[in-house]
Amino acid sequence: MVYRFTIISDEVDGFMREIQIDADATFLDLHKAILSACGYEDNQLTSFTICENGWEKGQEITLQEMDTDADEDSYIMSETELNEFLEDEKQHLLYTFDPLADRVFFIELSEIKTGKNLEAGKVTRSIGEPPAQTLDFDEMFARNPIADTASVMDDDTMFGDEIDSSEIDLEGFDISDEF
Repeated sequence: MVYRFTIISDEVDGFMREIQIDADATFLDLHKAILSACGYEDNQLTSFTICENGWEKGQEITLQEMDTDADEDSYIMSETELNEFLEDEKQHLLYTFDPLADRVFFIELSEIKTGKNLEAGKVTRSIGEPPAQTLDFDEMFARNPIADTASVMDDDTMFGDEIDSSEIDLEGFDISDEF
């Protein structure tokens, strides 16, 4: 069985990649196909997120083992086959290619071709230039500026509304200057 994925970005208009890969391939194989299709280096801690009900985030599949909550199952790309999580056309995934800036590709399983196999993933359609693989810090702050709260707000407006100190109930708090 062969999966055909369509990959787009919300950062670059006109960017699209289409990759076909065997359903028995691993997420690591798909990861490598995406890197190759975009001309990216393999130097980021990327991950896939299986989406449910449209684009709602579900199970994450990471490049490396992450020490997560013992109550949750942990999946890594090299040990997880695509067909373990993907079985329906129009299923969605997110591929985080720049984890520091939380930048993703939106991926749709566009088609499932039964009765066929592929030895390796291949790019079958390439339109436009991909976004830069990583952003430098100046670009990150330009994309998501963080307000300098010290210069914008004083103590009374730190949380949005002015605070009336008479409304604060200090009963039960022992306030002293001693440590």
